[in-house]
Parts: sequence; C-alpha cells; structure tokens
Amino acid sequence: MKPSEHAILDQLFLGIDTGGTYTDAVLWSEANGIVAKAKALTTRYDLSVGIGGAVDAVLAASAAPPTCIKLVSMSTTLATNALVEGQGDRSALVLIGFTEADLAKDGLGAATSGSPVVYCSGGHDVFGNARELDLSPLLDVLPSLAQQVSSIAVCSLFAVRNPEHELRAEALIREKTDLPVTMSHELSAQLGGPKRALTTFLNARLISMIARLVQATESFLTRRAIDAPVMVVRGDGSLISSNFARARPIETILSGPAASLVGAQHLTNLEDAVVADIGGTTTDVAILDKGRPRINPEGASVGGFRTMVEAIAMHTFGLGGDSEVALSVHGLDANLTLGPRRLIPLSLAEMLHGNTVVRELERQLRSPNPGRYAGRFVIRTGVPEKLASGLTSAEEALYSKTTITPAALDGIVTFSTHNTVISRLVARGLVNIIGFTPSDAAHALGKQSNWSVAAAGLGAELFRRQKDGAGREIAQSAEALSEWVLSEVTRQSAVKVLHTVLAEDGLEPVSAIAHPLVQKALHRKSGIAGITINLDRPVIGLGASAALHHAGIPHYLGNRCEIPNDADVANAVGAVVGQVRVAAEAQVSQPVNGVFRVTASTGVQDFPEEGQAIAVAESTVRALAASRAKSAGTDSFEISIKRDLRTAIVEGERTFIDAAVIAHAVGRPRIAIG
Repeated sequence: MKPSEHAILDQLFLGIDTGGTYTDAVLWSEANGIVAKAKALTTRYDLSVGIGGAVDAVLAASAAPPTCIKLVSMSTTLATNALVEGQGDRSALVLIGFTEADLAKDGLGAATSGSPVVYCSGGHDVFGNARELDLSPLLDVLPSLAQQVSSIAVCSLFAVRNPEHELRAEALIREKTDLPVTMSHELSAQLGGPKRALTTFLNARLISMIARLVQATESFLTRRAIDAPVMVVRGDGSLISSNFARARPIETILSGPAASLVGAQHLTNLEDAVVADIGGTTTDVAILDKGRPRINPEGASVGGFRTMVEAIAMHTFGLGGDSEVALSVHGLDANLTLGPRRLIPLSLAEMLHGNTVVRELERQLRSPNPGRYAGRFVIRTGVPEKLASGLTSAEEALYSKTTITPAALDGIVTFSTHNTVISRLVARGLVNIIGFTPSDAAHALGKQSNWSVAAAGLGAELFRRQKDGAGREIAQSAEALSEWVLSEVTRQSAVKVLHTVLAEDGLEPVSAIAHPLVQKALHRKSGIAGITINLDRPVIGLGASAALHHAGIPHYLGNRCEIPNDADVANAVGAVVGQVRVAAEAQVSQPVNGVFRVTASTGVQDFPEEGQAIAVAESTVRALAASRAKSAGTDSFEISIKRDLRTAIVEGERTFIDAAVIAHAVGRPRIAIG
C-alpha cells in the first residue's frame, strides 16, 4: 500500500500486536487512518524477532521515513501466556500481618509453591490503625534472598487503608539489595488481602520478562531510527507507558484481546456489539457497551489464578484457524472435533520447510490404509537446549529423534504410549505437532493462498479417507471434507458467541446451550413451533479469517455480522488508537464518633468534619490521578470525580457510614515532538 505524499509527511503512529501465529503492524495517522499494514510470523522463542519482521515490513510497505513515527504502541500476549504456562522469574513474597493459613486462600499457596515466603508481624486494621511492625524476619533473610530470587513482592494487611508498613519494608529491601520491589497498594485499592497478595506476587514474577521485551523492542526501534514514546495496552484496553508497564506488568494480561475491542469500536463506530476475534489458536469473545469494553467485576482470571487486575470480561475458546481437526466416532457416525490444541498447519510447514511435508504426504497416500498418525509431523520449537533438561528416558529418546525440520510422526511413534510422551514434550514447549487444520481446509478450497495449496490438498485427501463406525470414508472428496471443516468452524463460532452472551446475561451457558429448544434453534430444525435466537446487537468479526468463518454467524444468531475492511489488523489498530486511562481512590471512614478519616496510598489524615474530609479526599485523588496519568504516558488529560457515599437514618437523623472517592484521568498519549 503506497500512502499519499501528505500521509508520508503526517505524524504517523505505529501499532503492533503479537498474536499466536502472526505479529501485526500498522502505520496509522489521525488524518488518514491506516496508511499501511503488514504481518510477520510470531517467533514464540523471542517475540522481538517477529516484532522486528512486522515493523520492517510495514515500513517497506509505506515508504514513510522512520522519523515520521511519533508514537509506538503494542499489545502483547507475553504476560498472559507466561501465567497460563506457569512461567516467570523466581520471586519472594513478604506478608505483613498475615499467617500461614492465608496461603490456603485465593490460590495464593499454589502460586507461591516452591518460592520463599516471609512472614512479619504488623499491618493495619480496616480504619488504617497500625499494629506493631517487626521486620526482623525479613532483615534476617535478605542476604540469602538476594541470591535466590529476581524480585520481591510485599503485601501488608489492609495496606490499601494505610501503606506505611509496605513502604517501610520496601525501603529496607532497597537498602539491602538491588532487587525490584512490588507493593500491593500500588496495584489495587480493593480489600481482600490474599487475593491482593496473589496479584502482587504474580506481578513480581513478570517484571524482568516484560522488561526484556520492552528493552528488545526499544533497542530495535532505535536501530531503525524510530525515536518515539513506547506504549503498551493494558487488560482494560487503555494505554500505559513502557516504563509504567515495566513496574506493573500484571496489568498487561489480556492485552491482546483488549486491543481487539478498542480496534473493533474504532473500525466500525458501533457502540454496542459482540466482538468475536478469531486467530490462529483461539477465538476471543467480549461485549461492547456504549463504546467501552465490558469489564470483569471479579478481576482478570488467567492461568487458573483470579487476580485484582481490572480487565475486559473476555471469554476465550480454543477455536482458531490453526485448531487441530480430529475425528470423533460414536457408534456408526463420525463427527469432526476442532481444537482446543493448536497445530502448525500442513500448508504453513511446507512453505517454511521446502518439500519435506508434501513428500511424506504423497508417501502416506500411496498406502491403501493410512495409519492413525498419517498426516501428522513433529518439529522442534527452537527453544534453547537448556530448557530440555530433566527429561525422562522415554522423553529423551523421542526428543532426540526430532529436529528443526518436520519429521513424519509415523516414523517416530512406534508404540501407543509414545503418543503420551509426545504430548508431554508439546506441553514442555519443546516440540510442535504439524497436522490438518481449518487453515489447510481453506487453502484446499482456494479460499486462502498465502501458504502451500499443494500440502493442504494432500492433507485433506489423506484426512477424508478416515473411516466412520460403519467402515465408510468420512467424505467423498477432499473438497467435501474441507467444506465440512469450514462449516463446522462457523457453527462452533456461533456457539461460542452464544455461550458468551448467555454468560454475560447471568445464565449458565453450558446447560442452556444443551437444552433441546436451543439446539433446535441453532440447527434451524423445522417444526410446528419455530424457534430462533436473536441477539440484541450485531456481531463484529475480527481476525484475518473472519470473513471466511464469521460471515455465516447470522444464520445461527439472527443479527448481522459486520466485518470491517481491516479486520485482520484490528488488534494493532486498537493498540495505537487507545487512550491512557488511570484511576485513584480514597476512602473516608469514621473510626470513632466525630473523627472522619481519609485513607489513600499517600497515607492517613483525620478531620473533625465530614465535608472537610470529603473535600480532602477529592483533592488527594485528583492529585494522585494527575501524577499517575503523567507516569502512564499522557500530558493532556481530563479528570472526573465519582463519589460513593453511604449513609443511614438513625432515629430520624442522617448518620455517615463511609465513602469512596474515585478520580479517573483520561487522555491521549504524549507523542514525540519534531
């Protein structure tokens, strides 16, 4: 895409999104919208490599000089994937005022298993009154902790009402070590000590990981003469500066899906919609209400951990263009299953590795009865060899047979137990499986052509020869099999959207969808009583294959499906058009009659009058929000104040109970000048 001369001279913003299969990049301007877009394969072993490929490609497509880029914004799956896969640096947790029994709550024990946990007496009560603090247990272990961990998390009881003890612990840690410190009161103003401790600990584990990604990205941009602020998308769709993300990486979980919602709203101008984003690995579905993503009131849940991170209410399903296509035989019938495991498509593997895949597929097709592993290959992921330590003898034996070139699985797996061993190697991130996917079905039908059409067609022919319970081939032709696969993706996409809207309506989606009436409506079965399902808002289909898989959703769910022209890069667009959005909160309580106490992250203040306390709370949160907005990357912002005042009438007189005062600062990120 060649931009106009005006667009080249305009201020350009670079948006980047790292997805499961592709890393997308867009150049966008406020005057011209998308100037250029490009993709590069995501390099999971080092995300910065894929980012560099996408950025180089979009610069080449635009012919714009790098000096025109005034802002860089990225959404990343790194924090989300790390928590899902149990990765992260070794960290220590300092608990002040808690006991060992608290580890059994909110998954804190599971998260800290094998990590040092230090208990100190202290903390505060709900009104911010201090208990006696004793940091000697922490002081005693700091010399050894400095050698054992990469970061330390500190959580004190009721620190959101008085952060004094966390601040004193932080000062001691910084005095004795060079380790980064995360304090719980900086991440959340919510009560719930163990859950706040969990969030703080997970944040500490992610610090160096996000720092490495940001550093690698910034170094790459410097080498390309791109001198612009770098922003990162948070889990609620707002933007934060790269330095802010370095300190609070936990806030970037669900960054990619959040960016897709922001991009969907920008590309369609729809205020109320269901957004379904299909990628290579997953389909993410969420709700737009009045132009804003619906937020999960319970906090983001990732990798089995429920955090206090404010994030979109995203429903993620293992359904994508690279989902594993398998056969499920029940009695005489056979049905297709899709996912949740991601495979490398045959067509992609052939494109990347020459004639290796096609040659083996042709060999397998010459057999009158292809084996159970026909059409499957295994390949090393390319991670450093040190990550393969600790393998069992069976794992080591199979792993030694794999290389960075696809190898036919029927030549490696000789016993049924080997299949389990291969699955363990996949779970360790050491190898990937190559096989038939919906992306291959699309290539076999000529609906996609970016990878190897020949490998896709051979894979479809091999797959369709599988037998049902009656011994019949499951499809008459490779084309019929491929059409079946694509129609099943569309049907299951509609089911995933329905699952999401039922859950957001407060219903139990699994049992509701299984109801005969709902099944009748989904399958459009005729009868005296006609049953249909209609959404109250349209669906926005996103992803490179949205036009292929989501265009048929209205057949099942009634309302229209809108697929914007740039649906393939909506996440990258969302990364660059978002706003900085931060909040600050203060509490006003009455610990004793006639004393009105203001508690915030700045400390505790007492006042004799309610109005005075409320006024100070408002000025405090306004100043905090302004400071955080500048740290998050904006110099031009607006602040709104919300009061949540609780009172009661006692014997005919108004009685103050408590109040929460919240300030929200919203603004566009700062850009490079000149």
